[in-house]
This record gives sequence, C-alpha cells and structure tokens, in this order.
Amino acid sequence: MSDSTQTGSGAAAQSADSKRRPARWLNRTVFGIGLASLFSDWSHEIATAVLPAFLATLGAGAAWLGLIEGLSDGLSSFAKMGSGYYTDRLARRKPIAVIGYVITGLATASFGLASAAWHILVARACAWLGRGVRTPVRKALLAAAVTPETYGRAFGFERMMDTCGAIVGPASAVVLLAAVNHHYPTLFAWTLVPGLLAAVLMAFVVVEKERQPVKHVSFGESLRALPKPFRKFLLAVGLFGAGDFAHTLLILLATQRLTPTLGAARAASVAVGLYLLHNVLYAAFAFVAGWLADRFDKRRLLAGGYALAAVMAAAIIALPVSVWTLALVFAVGGIYVAVEETLEDSLCAELVGEAHHGMAFGTLATVNGVGDFLSSVVVGALWTWVGTAVAFGYSAVLFVAGAWLVLRVRAPEE
Repeated sequence: MSDSTQTGSGAAAQSADSKRRPARWLNRTVFGIGLASLFSDWSHEIATAVLPAFLATLGAGAAWLGLIEGLSDGLSSFAKMGSGYYTDRLARRKPIAVIGYVITGLATASFGLASAAWHILVARACAWLGRGVRTPVRKALLAAAVTPETYGRAFGFERMMDTCGAIVGPASAVVLLAAVNHHYPTLFAWTLVPGLLAAVLMAFVVVEKERQPVKHVSFGESLRALPKPFRKFLLAVGLFGAGDFAHTLLILLATQRLTPTLGAARAASVAVGLYLLHNVLYAAFAFVAGWLADRFDKRRLLAGGYALAAVMAAAIIALPVSVWTLALVFAVGGIYVAVEETLEDSLCAELVGEAHHGMAFGTLATVNGVGDFLSSVVVGALWTWVGTAVAFGYSAVLFVAGAWLVLRVRAPEE
C-alpha cells in the first residue's frame, strides 16, 4: 500500500472519529458568557442590596422603590423583544451584547451621583435598558456555541454562574459598606470593577460563530414566523408567569410570620439567611436541571418545575409557621426557579431555528417580564386585601395550569 493511500485512510479515520466524538459543551464561549453573567450580576446585586437604605437617606420610601423597580423591569422587558428582533438581522450580534454590558455597568455606578430619588429612577432605567438589550443576544450566542444535544448543560451553567453573582453581590455589599464607612458614592463606584469586567469578558473571551442574517421583514411578520409549538410554549410560560411572584415577597412573608416569636430584628436576619439558602440552591440546581434536560424530555422536566412551584405555594398556605417550614418553602422556591429558568431557555432554543433565536429569546423574556410585573402586583394586592391563603392559592392554580399546558407543547420531532 502506498504512503499516500495510508495517509488518506488515516485522514478518513480521523474524520470519522471526530464525527463520533461529541463536541465539548464547556468551550471558550460558554465559559466566557458564564463569567460575564457572574460579574455583571455581582455588580448590580451590590447596588440592589443597598438601594433601599440609600433611598432612605434621600428621603424616599417604599413607593419610590416600587416605581423604580417596576418601571425598570417593564423597560427591560420590551428592550429584550426589540433587541431580539433587530439582532437576528445582523451578521454579528456580539457588539450589541458588549454595549449592553457597558451601559449596565456605567449606569449602576452612576447611582453614586444621585441627590434625589428621580436620579436613581433614571439611572436604574438606563441600567435595565442595557440589561434588556444584551439578554437575547447573550442567549443566542450561547445557543450557537453548542449543539442542540447540550443546550441544557450550557444554559444550566450560565444560570448557575449568574446566581453565584447574586450570592457574592450582597455579601460584597456588606463588606464594602463597612470598608467605605457607609459612603454610598464610593460603594457604587466599586460596582464598576465587576460590571466593566463583564463587558471585557464578552468582548475578548466570547467567540461569535459566523452566521447568515435573516432577511428584513416587519416585526409582526417576525412574530408570525415563530413556530406554532413555540407560540403554545409562550402561552404556558405566560400562564405560569402570571402567578410567579417575585421571591422578595418570601422575605416579607418570613419576616412577618417570625416577628411574633423572634422579634423584628431577629426575624429580618433569619429571613435574609433563608433567602441566601434560596439562592445557593438555585445556583446548585441550575446545572443539575441542565444536565437532566440533555437526557430527558424537556417538556416533562419543565412541567415538573412548574408543579414544584405549586407545591411551594401549597406549603405556604398549609404548613404551620416555623423556621424549618419556611426553610422548606425557600428551598423548594430556589430549586423550582433553577428548573424553570434553565428549561425555559433550553426548550426555547430547541423549538426555534437558530436563525431566529434572537427574536425567540427576546419574546420569551418579554413574556416573562410582563408575567413578573403582573404576578407581583396581583399577589401583593390579594395578600393585602384578602390574605395569604387567597394570594398564594391564586399562584398555585396558575402554576398547575402552566404545567398542564407545557405538557401539550409538541416536540420538534413530533
């Protein structure tokens, strides 16, 4: 046999081996996006942790805090849809993500320049606008960096890293407050370090795959182009989201229920500790959920996460008050959010072709954002006017309905 024949045979064998060998899911891009999520969340969680206290120094109370959070979340939600629609038409998406990280980092640090509550409102709205612009782009870049068989692990890893930032951020805020002697402008300036580092990671570590941009069509046509199973999936997400209240309400619940036995100060400390438990379990189970998503039916796993949320709501209503029962509520809450967020992103990537991932992720984020706003307002109002049993019973019904509907979403191969 000639050398050239042997060489050809060897090349063919290597090619066959490479096809059989599964692609690495934890590649440079996935790792870079995970680190960017960690540092960005670290940055704005420092600011979020001290924001109520800082607003108090400006003479602003709960009404201003609610307005700031509500307006910022609403603006972010619609920015996500607009960004998703626009970036599908670009050959390169990554610069949009880098700009979004820079805007969020600079706007968060600018809290330190505020001398009135409306200054914080403007700064937070700008920060969340940048966050909204970058979110669907980041998810599209992540989906493009891995194979469909590893979507779950990739999105689970990103959620895990993001939540690590949510754990480190408040802890850093406590340390920084002491270090700068409660001088808030200096503390907010320190948020620039992790915030801009996130932008650097996105710019220089993440590698964008070459892609063919989709042709220009109207926004309405882009929505109609999304597959029917995906639209049904969005309905399930919206139904579940209408009951999926912000988990800061769990902190309030724990504080109120434990105050009669522990006192106000001790109850508040325990409630914060329980929320830390919530976030630790969220970070831990995000990757577990992603690993499972790559091996089992994503629809059934997501429905299980939605059903777990109903278990949490039922536990709030039915279980006697104690630190241990509340710990169970917070633990289940952290686990189901990990499953929900990881599986929603993974299933979204699976149901829609890669060319339209920007629009799909933007639409999903907008539906979630509207649901977050609606659920927290409704649950808070029902809690105030009727009581916790009705408020969390409302959530439980929608959680079960969302689980039932997501099971009826047709898989792509069906």
